[in-house]
Amino acid sequence: MIDLSAFSLAGKTVMVTGANTGIGQGIALSIGRAGGRVIGVGRSDMDETAALLAELGAGFVPVKADLGSSTDAQAMFDAAWDTHGPIDGLVNNAGIIKRADAVEFTEADWDAVMDVNLKTMFFLCQSLGRRALAADRGARIVNISSMLSFQGGIRVASYTASKSGVLGITRLLANEWAAKGINVNSIAPGYIETNNTEALRADPDRSASILGRIPAARWGVPSDIGDAAVFLLSRAANYMHGAVIPVDGGWLAR
Repeated sequence: MIDLSAFSLAGKTVMVTGANTGIGQGIALSIGRAGGRVIGVGRSDMDETAALLAELGAGFVPVKADLGSSTDAQAMFDAAWDTHGPIDGLVNNAGIIKRADAVEFTEADWDAVMDVNLKTMFFLCQSLGRRALAADRGARIVNISSMLSFQGGIRVASYTASKSGVLGITRLLANEWAAKGINVNSIAPGYIETNNTEALRADPDRSASILGRIPAARWGVPSDIGDAAVFLLSRAANYMHGAVIPVDGGWLAR
């Protein structure tokens, strides 16, 4: 018999960055369906996410924050812990992307992407680690990486660098914290139906090219990522440390 309670997040509080739409919203909803309470962090309103979680009867706390500043992000995390109680899990999902040929890429676009995708990601992990270790509590961290953590891509120099760094930091933190009750793992999404991929899906030739490489023969949906996150946040993943799970319909296997 499978112990389904091993996948439950009942009684757990999980912070999800970028929870207002797309993959972040999908992760928040999956956590809610698993019984967890979500602290959703983002720059814009999260009314839609709040309404969807309310339909599930799940707890939701919206927090507005500028994740371009690691200092502000750390202050936000500590305030959320102090106000809403200990945080059991953290999903670093928020990210930005800038596109330009490598010879035209600006330092400003490099810094903006690296600040959100890698620097703030690390310091939010550090914030949870500090509080959990000081309180002698276990914790779970799930960092959202990318197919470009494995591949080079084109015209997205800082994004590729940042998402390669996400995997490196995930492994480093797992090495330091695994024996201390903190699990740090990563999910690498493939092509997912979100606002960010709307233009690709609307282009018949580009969409056909992408689908032609995906063995599953479909685009992913946010819940595909959300359900994988629930697994890594749950007791079922107790012995997983420093792992990356590609949720890509088989893209990397092609």
